[in-house]
Amino acid sequence: MTSQPIYLDYNATTPHAPEVIEAMRPYLEEHFGNPSSSHCYGRKTREAVEKARSQVAALLNCAPGEIIFTSGGTESNNYAIRGIALARRTQGMHIITSQIEHPAVTAVCERLKQDGFEITYLPVDEHGLISVSDVERAIRPETILITLMHANNEVGTIEPIGEVAELANARGIVFHTDAAQSAGKIPTDVRTLRVDLLSIAGHKLYAPKGVGALYVREGTHLERLMEGAGQEGGRRPGTENVLEIVGLGKACEIAHRDLAANHEHMRRMRRRVSSILRQPAWKFTDFPPVSSGRAGPAG
Repeated sequence: MTSQPIYLDYNATTPHAPEVIEAMRPYLEEHFGNPSSSHCYGRKTREAVEKARSQVAALLNCAPGEIIFTSGGTESNNYAIRGIALARRTQGMHIITSQIEHPAVTAVCERLKQDGFEITYLPVDEHGLISVSDVERAIRPETILITLMHANNEVGTIEPIGEVAELANARGIVFHTDAAQSAGKIPTDVRTLRVDLLSIAGHKLYAPKGVGALYVREGTHLERLMEGAGQEGGRRPGTENVLEIVGLGKACEIAHRDLAANHEHMRRMRRRVSSILRQPAWKFTDFPPVSSGRAGPAG
């Protein structure tokens, strides 16, 4: 037995990569300026924010100006879905999603229902896979948004995002994908996926918790959800979280650099774990005795 538990909950959150910590350290200990300030202290942190924007953009294969920094995947999803719903409500009030989305998507959709929007929740098959033909049948003249996760956080199913995006693009429907579980693990090239909006969360790819990003294709208009100053191109007001933005940028740089190697490593680990799990099951007697007053393993 080990003295420490083995952490296997990486889909919930990842530890901080050492390179990420080192990249962040100067912005914790030394560089504290407000990125909106015109003096040298502000210029230093503004340069850091813009470098991070370019690092995130490189991972997603988009222009840096198409990246908005947020507080995480939940805010990115909220901004994408609510921002489109409010911006396009005069064109229609129908949204398509699936029954297996993260609450950061389904809760937003349920809230929009209270405002008069119609939400279609599509089923998935026994593998958690959405049917492209189901999406096509669900589309109406008043459909303004389709939002489907890229990779499922429970079973790992990778959805046919490119095919659904092709349907959406052909009909002038905005397409959003929650890529919190796929960014850094499999390719999330927005040009290949053909999405209009894509959400990522820092703490899923070895960056800090509390920071994320939203890709917004150039020309896609979102209704602003908060009022304030002109940060993030006027789309997300509030002083930038420089420390964590730097961490997210570095994590995306690492993910981009090591994507192929990490993907192959995960494939090997998956095969290894699958092989172990297919071995004869442990007997109950294989477990050490349980001390009095504490629950034992399930029988």
